Amino acid sequence: MLAKEIRQRFIDFFVKEYGHRHIASASVIPENDPTVLFTTAGMQQLVPYMIGEAHPEGKKLVDFQKCIRTDDIDEVGDATHLTFFEMLGNWSLGDYFKEEAIKMSYQFLTNPVEKGGMGFDPERLCVSCFAGDEDAPRDDEAAEIWESLGFVRAEKASEDQKKRIYFYGKEQNWWGPAGQTGPCGPDTEIFYDIQGGPISSDEHPDDESGRFVEIWNNVFMQYNKQSDGSFLPLAQKNVDTGMGLERMASIMETKDSPFDTSLFATAKSKLREMASEPNENSLRIILDHIRAGVFILGDPMGVSPSNTDQGYILRRLIRRAIRHARKIGIESDFGAEIAKIFINEYKDVYPELDKNRDRILEELHNEEIKFNKTLENGLREMKKLFSSWDAENFDVQKAAEQAFFIYETYGFPVEMIIEELNREGFEFDSKRFVEIFDQKFKKHQEQS
Repeated sequence: MLAKEIRQRFIDFFVKEYGHRHIASASVIPENDPTVLFTTAGMQQLVPYMIGEAHPEGKKLVDFQKCIRTDDIDEVGDATHLTFFEMLGNWSLGDYFKEEAIKMSYQFLTNPVEKGGMGFDPERLCVSCFAGDEDAPRDDEAAEIWESLGFVRAEKASEDQKKRIYFYGKEQNWWGPAGQTGPCGPDTEIFYDIQGGPISSDEHPDDESGRFVEIWNNVFMQYNKQSDGSFLPLAQKNVDTGMGLERMASIMETKDSPFDTSLFATAKSKLREMASEPNENSLRIILDHIRAGVFILGDPMGVSPSNTDQGYILRRLIRRAIRHARKIGIESDFGAEIAKIFINEYKDVYPELDKNRDRILEELHNEEIKFNKTLENGLREMKKLFSSWDAENFDVQKAAEQAFFIYETYGFPVEMIIEELNREGFEFDSKRFVEIFDQKFKKHQEQS
């Protein structure tokens, strides 16, 4: 089952079976939340309606949402991390709550394919619930609903019992708010056991073994986090769910990584043709960053590359893609070529990409030209600096502060500065180097 079918199947299930209204994806630039640079989850456009405002389409909604998460940019290149992704979700704004939400998600996952479901074997599913803390009680209500569907609490399970319920704290089973304040609450997550077979007592979904893959999250928005850190009950109880399209596509297409699915196949094949020395890590970084750049540039509220806010993230993504293109032997104007593929593959779902095609391609082309000049000038100035530094008694503080001057003057990214230092044989604490650099950057922003 290809990604585009999963997306449509999800929408059809909630519209046809349970009377939800399909709403459009919001912009990747949040309109109602100044505390974050990008839309990081489907719930952000719905925050006003979770705290009482009436939604024009009613109380039961379903959508697929464009999301950008930037915390893990440096992790992109492995088998799981993505900067841009699509989150599929169904919503209840004061209508149904835990029991209906849990049973709907279970039904969609386990119904046969010919009946509109995903055809998952129920015996390959495990779930988790919130363990409780000083802010909110243990979610036994959600656990009892799962028990009614044949699941058993892990501490009571025999080795052959596969449909297990686990309890975790806030880090694993609490969602929100998307910013510093706002709607939030406990969640129950559904995991797919990619291995199958008996489960030992020391195996569980949070053990990082890779055996269990999270595929669905039902969030019960019961609280409103205040600026002082306290949690007050919301006037209406809401349901916010999420199913990551890329992760589900990996499972349904039986691939080890989203980068091997239909979502990236054409673009990845083109990149391999262009590269003289392709490696998987660089291919994934380029694919991820160019796709994210296409969606940021093509958004109705799209921004341009710059040295501040969203523009800074966009510039960092594009330039990191250019660096990795050079690593695999691509020197040409490659960004626009890969962008065309993504535009064509997504334009039926997100027509704004085709509408803004010329802008996307022009911005990518211009940024590539600018960055090539930056590389030449920055490298020249860095080599001057390197010659004045003592490799035996390397001063991280002084080096990071001087490196910021290179960034400020030439736009040369900190990651590339560190790479050049390593290439020249300097040994130092790169994490500390970045911390000092970031301090200088934040101070610069405040002064600006």
